[in-house]
Amino acid sequence: MSRSIVRQSKFRHVFGQTVKAEQAYDDIRVSKVTWDSSFCAVNPKFLAVIVESSGGGAFLVLPLSKTGRVDKNYPMVVGHSGPVLDVDWCPHDDNILASCSEDSTAMVWQIPDHFLTRPLSDPIVVLEGHSKRVGIVTWHPTARNILLTAGSDNLIIVWNVGTGEPLITMDDHPDLIYSISWNRNGSLFCTTCKDRRLRVCDPRKREVVAERLAPHDGIRPMRAIFTRDGNIFTTGFTRMSQRELGLWDPTNFEEPIALLELDTSNGVLLPYYDADANMVYLCGKGDSSIRYFEITDEPPYVHYLNTFSSKEPQRGMGFMPKRGVDVSKCEIARLFKLLDKKCEPITMTVPRKSDLFQDDLYPDTAGPEPAMEPEDWLDGRDEDPILVSMRDGYVPPKSREVKAAKKNVLDSRPTTRRSVSTLESNSLPPQLLERLLEEIQHLKATVSSQEKRICDLENKLSQYTNGTD
Repeated sequence: MSRSIVRQSKFRHVFGQTVKAEQAYDDIRVSKVTWDSSFCAVNPKFLAVIVESSGGGAFLVLPLSKTGRVDKNYPMVVGHSGPVLDVDWCPHDDNILASCSEDSTAMVWQIPDHFLTRPLSDPIVVLEGHSKRVGIVTWHPTARNILLTAGSDNLIIVWNVGTGEPLITMDDHPDLIYSISWNRNGSLFCTTCKDRRLRVCDPRKREVVAERLAPHDGIRPMRAIFTRDGNIFTTGFTRMSQRELGLWDPTNFEEPIALLELDTSNGVLLPYYDADANMVYLCGKGDSSIRYFEITDEPPYVHYLNTFSSKEPQRGMGFMPKRGVDVSKCEIARLFKLLDKKCEPITMTVPRKSDLFQDDLYPDTAGPEPAMEPEDWLDGRDEDPILVSMRDGYVPPKSREVKAAKKNVLDSRPTTRRSVSTLESNSLPPQLLERLLEEIQHLKATVSSQEKRICDLENKLSQYTNGTD
C-alpha cells in the first residue's frame, strides 16, 4: 500500500557527501562582512572566495586542483579600496570574473590559466556608475559581455563590459535590493527588496512588468530565483519568523503555486537552482545543513527530497555549473561550503550500479558559448542557452579573449611591462601577453640556473686540471 503512494523520482535518493580532508581548501580567512552574499563562486576551472584583507578588498582565486593548505602569502586579486561584497564567474568564459565592493565600483578580471605568481591588481575594466556600495553582480545567461550590478543607491545598471558602457539604468526600487535573478533566456529578471516586494523587471523596456507585495509576511530578507519554466521560487520568513519557501507564477501573483514552512532558524536561506534536474538546494547562512527539493508539475509542486547535514555551520556557499560535475560518478551537483578557515566541497550523487553514461541524469546542459552578442540582446532578441552534451564529461576550453562587437576596451589595454612594449598591443589578447611574460620569466630563471651550473662545473674542472698539473 505504502509503495503505491511514494512519488517516483530519479532524484529521490540523492545523497550528499563531504570530500576527503585533503581535497578541501584549508587556511582561508573567509570575509566577516555581514552582507548576505554567498562569498564564494565556482566554475569548472576556479574557486573564488572573498577573504579578510587589510587596507581594502581582496578575494582569493584558486585553480580547483590546488587543494590542501593555502599558503598565507598566496597572491590574491586586489584592486577594490573597500571590502568585496559579491563575485560571479562569467558563464561564457571560465577565466572572466566580476566583483563588486563597498567602494561603489564593480570590476571585471581576467584570471590566467596558470597559478598567480603575484597579486592581480589590474582589472580588465572598472565599472563606475553607482554612488553607494555595490552588493550584487550577476552575468546575463545567454548574451556575451552583459553584466548587471545593483547597489545600495537602489539602482540597477546593465553594462556591456566589452566596451565599459552602462546600457540600461533602472531606479524602480525605493529601498535596498536583496537579490536579483535572470530568467533562462535573460529577457527578464526578478528582484526582492527591503520594501517587501517581489518584482519582475523587463530591462529593455526599463519597467516593472509584475510585482507582488509580501510573498512572505515576515520583514526579514527574501531571496527569489527564476525556474526553468518561468515560475519564481522564493525564500523568506513568516510573520512569526519561521523560514518559508514559495513558488509563484509571475503572470498570476495572487496566490502561490506552493507555500511551505520550514523551521524557526533566523539565517537567510540562499537558494541554488539546477535547471537540468529542476532541483533547488537551500543553504541557510549559519546552518550546518543543506536541504534539497524537486520542483514538478504535480502537487504539492515543491517536493522535499532530503537534508545533508554536517557539524560546522556554513558562512557561505558556491554552486558548480552542471558542466563541472563528474558524470562518471553520477554526481549531479557540487557545492562548496565555506567555514571560518576553510572551504569543503560537497558532492551530490544519485546512486547507480552501472558504469555507463546515465542519459536520464544528464540532459544537454548550458555550455560556455554565448547565444548572441550584446547588440542583439539590446535590440530585443531572446535566445535560450546553447546546450552541450555531458556524455564525455566536460573539458574547460583554454583562456580566450573577451570579445565585443564594438570597440573593446581590452584591445587598447596598455602592456604592464616594458619588455613587451615592442609588441603591438592590439595584435595580442591580454591573457596571451600575460602567458608570454610568465614564460619569459620562467626561461630567464632557467637560463640563470643553467649559467650558475656551468660556472660551478667550470670551477670544478679548473680545480681538477690544476690539481692534476
